Amino acid sequence: MPQEKKPLFAANVTADDVAVEAGVSRWTVNRAFRKDASISPKSLAKVMSAAERLGYVPDLRAASLSSDRTNLVALLIDDFANPHKLVMMERLTRILRREGWDILLVNTLNKDDAGHALLNASQRRVDAVILIGIQFDDEVLETALHARRFRKLIIFARTSRNPNTISIAVDDVHATTEIANYVRDRGYKRPMFLAGPRTYSAHLLRKETFVDRWRDYFGVEPETASVPAYDPELAADVIMKAFTGRDLVNLPDIIVCENDALALGAVDVIRHKLGLRVPEDIAVAGFDDVPQADSPNYRLTTYRQPLTDMVEYLVEVLGSSEDKDFDRLFLGKLIPRESA
Repeated sequence: MPQEKKPLFAANVTADDVAVEAGVSRWTVNRAFRKDASISPKSLAKVMSAAERLGYVPDLRAASLSSDRTNLVALLIDDFANPHKLVMMERLTRILRREGWDILLVNTLNKDDAGHALLNASQRRVDAVILIGIQFDDEVLETALHARRFRKLIIFARTSRNPNTISIAVDDVHATTEIANYVRDRGYKRPMFLAGPRTYSAHLLRKETFVDRWRDYFGVEPETASVPAYDPELAADVIMKAFTGRDLVNLPDIIVCENDALALGAVDVIRHKLGLRVPEDIAVAGFDDVPQADSPNYRLTTYRQPLTDMVEYLVEVLGSSEDKDFDRLFLGKLIPRESA
């Protein structure tokens, strides 16, 4: 009776072992584990069956050394007090993995950490770096671009002014103009615009656009305030300080917030610290349409970014070998609810 073949220990199994087991060449085995490689369904099935029997796992690092692609992207993200970051991260990681991209996720803590993370990513042979955050100023970006070994540096959900980066973002000017029109058409007269931190290289054009439009409409500038981070508690503190000691008739009749994180904080402080009603006393509008915006506690009027379309386009950019201007702006949708 022939002795049953014992499987090799998985860590020692090579592509040559799989080739012998499947009765194909080593190059066929290599092609079977490469995305978009040319291989017949029959050969692919034989290789995958043999690999499963032997417990074979390809060495992706070694495979990347023999090609100019690693299919690895670094995703640098900060500002986790902002709930929209979690929404973006979920959408990005899900679609990237679906399309065969692996992700190195880095939580950047501050400006100095962001620079270190960018340089570290450049040493790991990633194909691209995707930045989602507010920590990336000109000095940080230029240092990374000078030392980089990756092909593309992508600023996601912000407009980049650096010519050596790729910006994939919503059209802030169009979106904020639509919000300003909505505020005007519903008869609000005393808006406040609550902005987040100001950055140059990765910029939002929402505050400037709203102020410009309101000046065009009525010949006056709206009241503005800013918060150092997209944090609901910080937004509540800023509004509390700005409104303390003022009569209701002298308060804004609507707070237009640069994003939903600030808007959630605004609603909370209006109701629970100032003892006022939303929207009867002060209305609130946001930007992003995070999951909490549609909850009964907030019912927030906001602007929804087309995240899925933006990420699908990002995947196209990652897969392209062309050298061209990949910057693109997307149009979203105003979502009216009871808060304004």
